[in-house]
Amino acid sequence: MTAVATQQDRDIHATVGSAFRALLLRDLFVLRKNLREFIPRTILQPLLLVFVFTYVFPKIGQGVGGSAQGEAAFSTLLVAGVLGSVILFQGVQTVALPLVQEFGYTREIEDRVLAPMPVELVAFQKVVSGALQCLLAALIVFPIARFVPATPVHLDFNWPVLFTLIPLACVMSSALGLVFGTFFDPRTVPLLFGIIVVPLTFLGCIYFPWNSLEAIRWLQIGVLINPLVYISEGMRAALTAVPTMPLWVIYPVMSAFTALFLWRGIEGFKKRVLA
Repeated sequence: MTAVATQQDRDIHATVGSAFRALLLRDLFVLRKNLREFIPRTILQPLLLVFVFTYVFPKIGQGVGGSAQGEAAFSTLLVAGVLGSVILFQGVQTVALPLVQEFGYTREIEDRVLAPMPVELVAFQKVVSGALQCLLAALIVFPIARFVPATPVHLDFNWPVLFTLIPLACVMSSALGLVFGTFFDPRTVPLLFGIIVVPLTFLGCIYFPWNSLEAIRWLQIGVLINPLVYISEGMRAALTAVPTMPLWVIYPVMSAFTALFLWRGIEGFKKRVLA
């Protein structure tokens, strides 16, 4: 009996694994078919930010920083912040918006949950798929940082931090997208970007280090609830020599945010599916 039960467990695990891979491959196939839409959509935000602040402003004599050295330092700071914002924005967009449609008009979610796997894994597969797209979007930022700025960008790579923080940031952002995708319906999607994503972006330490907010102490403390702050600071720690928030703060907080978003997103997914 024990041997039979063990074999049945193996068969179940194999079936679940095959279903998970099939759903993931399906999403990647759709991404490959839609690269013409994905690449321009992904490039536009970082390209405009880097182009305006690090090319246009210096060229017209309004560079941020007050001197050539200051402008170069700002360009370096901005690239790290832009990388963080791209990861967060891509995670929300690639997970939340399709989920809103699948739960709303298309009801495609009904096909997904018929797969021979637990509902929780269907939700987690959406996060994995979104994280892979976040990673692709993050890689696109580096050529932009190399060729667009008019002032030099001096990146000082900390490879262990970069290779650990980027995957963690991608999963955290996709998990946040899962939370938003299960909370909003098609009629309230404008609220997602109007009152949530835009404030997260402007108060996410993209354009300035968190330490510089010490002069506005209440704001420095208030932005600590923003997950983008930790992504931006982590990217600066990985790409620059600028003093940042300590890594012993960044890693645990990002891990806690990831666990919280995964739990809340999966619970919201199950509630929407079983409603």
